[in-house]
Amino acid sequence: MSGPVARLAGLKVGPAQSEPSGDFGLIGLAVMGQNLILNAADHGFTVVAFNRTVSKVDRFLENEAKGKSVVGAHSIEEFCAKLKKPRRMMLLVMAGPAVDDFIEKLLPHIDAGDIIIDGGNSHYPDSNRRTKYLAEKGIRFVGTGVSGGEEGARYGPSLMPGGNEEAWPYIKDIFQSIAAKSDGEPCCDWVGDEGAGHYVKMVHNGIEYGDMQLICEAYDIMKRGLGMSYAEMGDVFAEWNKGVLDSFLIEITRDVLRFNDDDGKPLVEKILDAAGQKGTGKWTAINALDLGMPVTLIGEAVFARCLSSIKDERTRASKLLSGPTPKFTGDKATFLKNLEQGLYASKIISYAQGFMLMQTAAKQYGWKLNKPSIALMWRGGCIIRSVFLKDITSAYRQNPDLENLLFNDFFNKAIHTAQPGWRDVIAFAVQSGIPMPAFSTALAFFDGYRTKDLPANLLQAQRDYFGAHTFQIKPEYANDKFKVGAYTHVNWTGRGGNVSASTYNA
Repeated sequence: MSGPVARLAGLKVGPAQSEPSGDFGLIGLAVMGQNLILNAADHGFTVVAFNRTVSKVDRFLENEAKGKSVVGAHSIEEFCAKLKKPRRMMLLVMAGPAVDDFIEKLLPHIDAGDIIIDGGNSHYPDSNRRTKYLAEKGIRFVGTGVSGGEEGARYGPSLMPGGNEEAWPYIKDIFQSIAAKSDGEPCCDWVGDEGAGHYVKMVHNGIEYGDMQLICEAYDIMKRGLGMSYAEMGDVFAEWNKGVLDSFLIEITRDVLRFNDDDGKPLVEKILDAAGQKGTGKWTAINALDLGMPVTLIGEAVFARCLSSIKDERTRASKLLSGPTPKFTGDKATFLKNLEQGLYASKIISYAQGFMLMQTAAKQYGWKLNKPSIALMWRGGCIIRSVFLKDITSAYRQNPDLENLLFNDFFNKAIHTAQPGWRDVIAFAVQSGIPMPAFSTALAFFDGYRTKDLPANLLQAQRDYFGAHTFQIKPEYANDKFKVGAYTHVNWTGRGGNVSASTYNA
């Protein structure tokens, strides 16, 4: 008998150890792991470090962590023995089997009540499973999203913890200390049960896909539609970063566009236009389809990356398929203002869709998601951090049960103000043959969402005609034959109005 059960029974397991000194343990010494350890040490915590390749522990202690409150471990058993109880242990290893493998290695050496934290980009169903599995063994599991890249990990990431809520009082001090701060508030709070933390990180990454695609479309229309130089485009993004679009992604786009290679030419122009992806955007789009939520912008952003990846086929198509040649004749300054507003409006739609998805997931999975805290967590430290998220935080603090961001007065006014310019930019892109799938789908969603009667009535009739899938009648047209709430099938091939109807209880 070993592990939590043995300790609960009062049995000793393993050799005697010196008094444990570690406040926090971290497994996985890639750059993210090293930087989180240094961050925690800077905030007064003693951190125990372990890596599968043990020699990396010694190199880390001799170099980056020299002189800091970091303790090395050369085995899982030593790692666990050096941690104070309840042990707080974070895994920063590749998502998937490696996480389960380390969990199983930890179990023989830890006690009931200890806490295992998965800080990788795990898929939320895996975190659901691990939370339940470890709870049965008396271990508290936390799946946390970590965003902000290497710099965020070192100086303040956005942290999105979820899982076994019993763990939160024990990890709150560490997490909120090392997290980024926005207006003095930590960009970290408890998200929800089971895989909620990794779910919110998944949606964050999906929104990140959307933001990046929107920026790329704005760049493309400036470059091909307006014929602007890279220096000019860099100046536009610099100006945008002073207003409503002030954000990390706008800031780095400014820097990328201004960066020249050794020959003086913009480096970005030389980069192959075939985008990579690691799957979190795809997970978001798939989950949106599973839940029946129209998260169209993230979906288009994923498909845009897929389209970019078939570079050879697009090159062949460019020689066979023709379209209009862009020719801009208007006022450039006015158009750029419209483009800024169109980008802002499209971002509003993307975030509205993201929160719609999280709201639906909370109901579907029985989670209690804290929407104001989620917006706050994204305000600093993470890739999508922006001034814009301060307004979202405010909207959900005013009304935590807000049905949709577009129903908030601030965002309602913002999107109506942006609407004329938004439409003008997309119309010019269509006439010029420049694809703007994310801009376009954002506007299409807006127009569909504000439409009381969509053409889906015809679609339902078609489905009933060829497959007897039934339909429901509008309340104002209900009668003895077509009852409100009932599902009805009719014989659509009837002549002269002699239509037979079969009604089924709803």
